[in-house]
Amino acid sequence: MDTESRMELIRQVGEEIVTEEELRHLLETKARPIAYDGFEPSGKIHVAQGIVRAINTNKMTKAGVHFKFLIADWHAWANNKMGGDLERIQTVGKYFIEVWRSAGMDLDKVEFVWASEHARDDKYWKKVMQVARNSTVSRIIRCGQIMGRKESEVMQASQILYPCMQCADIFHLDADIAQLGMDQRKVNVLAREIGPKMGFWKPVIVSHHMLMGLLPPRSSAEKLSTAEKTIELKMSKSIPDSAIFMTDSPADVKRKIEKAYCTAKDVYENPLAEYMKYIIFEKFPTVRIERPSKFGGDIEIEGYREFSKLYEEGKIHPADVKQAVVKYLNEILDPVRKHFQTNSRARELDEYVRKQDVTR
Repeated sequence: MDTESRMELIRQVGEEIVTEEELRHLLETKARPIAYDGFEPSGKIHVAQGIVRAINTNKMTKAGVHFKFLIADWHAWANNKMGGDLERIQTVGKYFIEVWRSAGMDLDKVEFVWASEHARDDKYWKKVMQVARNSTVSRIIRCGQIMGRKESEVMQASQILYPCMQCADIFHLDADIAQLGMDQRKVNVLAREIGPKMGFWKPVIVSHHMLMGLLPPRSSAEKLSTAEKTIELKMSKSIPDSAIFMTDSPADVKRKIEKAYCTAKDVYENPLAEYMKYIIFEKFPTVRIERPSKFGGDIEIEGYREFSKLYEEGKIHPADVKQAVVKYLNEILDPVRKHFQTNSRARELDEYVRKQDVTR
């Protein structure tokens, strides 16, 4: 695959790339660059973390990138997830891997690394200290968004360590590309700024889009800072009806989608339009919407561009979108459900996670 074809695949992943020139140079000079993303194991996993993450990772690996997934168990511990119980956190981490295994991620091209492995390495803690020495407390607090925290929240001392650890992760994993969500941008920019001061490099940032939650955005969200609004509007595990989880039943998917926020003739800040763009059309190039003849009859749509045009013209009703999302999303999730029903180890992990407090 030539450089431009690889660039195009990565552009499909990155809502923002910092910078395209550096990415191009990286692809031209390194046969197999390393990209990474990290996940806190903290309960059930929703479709943005499961399906969209699998889609994006497969595009990165198809572009010739070696992908490292950091199972951030120590980070979740520092962030007081799962009640601060490290053993519970690590069990949930194993559940995450089973989700990706069943969601179509090409695991032959992915490497899983546990943060707890870093914790046994003195060289890692030296990097954490280097990050801390090259940062101010106020700058680290501003990076609190990466933990799903607002700047106004009181932080525990362990949470001050978190951004320093995440920044050090990039260099400890030898990552050329930080391929995380837009909500992680601040710490990635920090890594670019201080990497050369520490004797390392400027990682390229490829930030993927954050899928909206299903519920209407609160009016107060308009008064929040950009960083806080990102936290406010994205999916939240602590609000179960704001997201579809990977092992939700067909009935749960139908119930949540039918009550989801979906404004007519508007594809912006419309969560179901985002589901169509980032999930449905990624899996199904052509989507068939079934409806009675009195409402225009069945219609086949080829790609998101045609969908958005028809929707903005009012030729597709929100009820049509909801019907399509329920149908196709359940089809996508069916192999995941079957895996967790038929594989004994996966079933044990799913039962364990369902018993946990996913709001912590």
